[in-house]
Amino acid sequence: MNQQPLDILIFGAHPDDAEIGMGATIAKHTANGYRVGLCDLTLAEMSSNGTVETRQQEAKAASAELGVTVRTNLGLPDRGLYVTPDHIRAITLEIRRHRPRIVFAPYWMDRHPDHVACSHLVQEAVFNAKLRNYAPESGLVSHPVEQTYYYFINDVYEADLTVDGTDHYEAKRRSLRAYATQFNPAASGNAFVPTPLNQGYLERVEARDSLLGQKCGVAFAEGFVSKLPYSVHLF
Repeated sequence: MNQQPLDILIFGAHPDDAEIGMGATIAKHTANGYRVGLCDLTLAEMSSNGTVETRQQEAKAASAELGVTVRTNLGLPDRGLYVTPDHIRAITLEIRRHRPRIVFAPYWMDRHPDHVACSHLVQEAVFNAKLRNYAPESGLVSHPVEQTYYYFINDVYEADLTVDGTDHYEAKRRSLRAYATQFNPAASGNAFVPTPLNQGYLERVEARDSLLGQKCGVAFAEGFVSKLPYSVHLF
C-alpha cells in the first residue's frame, strides 16, 4: 500500500486509454504537485500491433512523460472484461490500496466494448470501496471516493466539465508518441496491421481537444462527464 494516498486515480481498460482521454489534465495536476496514479485493467494482449512487453515499456515511458506517481496493471483479460464479482473486487481493492480523492474512468458510451465495461466496473467498484463489510478479509479498509469523472476516448459527447490543458499539451503529445507500436506504422515493422489507431488517430484526438478548447476560449481542453452534481466556488 502507498504510504500517502493519491489525489487522483485513473482507470483505463488498456495502456494508452488515459493518455488519449486526459493526458494534458494528468500532466497539469502532476506539475502542480498532485499525486496521480494510473491503473490499466488489462495488458492489451489482444492488440494487433506490438506485444505485451512493448506495450508495458511504452506505458512506462508515457507515465514518465506525465509525471505520475504510480502505474499498475490488474492483468484482467483483454476483450474479456465483464461486470463480474471478481473483476469488481479487483478494482475495488485497488481503490482501497491507493485511497484517492477523485477517480476517473472511461465514458460509458464508446465504440470499444472494453472501454464501456471498464466504465461500469469502476462505477461498481467505487460504490463497493466505501462499504465497511465488503471484502473485510482483504485487510484493506473501506474508502469513500469524493467524486468520479468520466473521460472520452474514441467517441465524444457533451462535457459537463472541461480542463484547460493548453500549457501541458506537449506532455500529452509526448505521452501518446511513446506508444509507437500503436500510433506509428513504421514502429511495427513487417508485422504492421492497419488499425484505426495508426490511420491519423492522433491528429483526430488533437483536433477534438482543439475544438473543445475553442468553445472554452483556450487552445486545448479535455472534457469530462459526471453522474453527480459538482460544486464550484464562484468567488
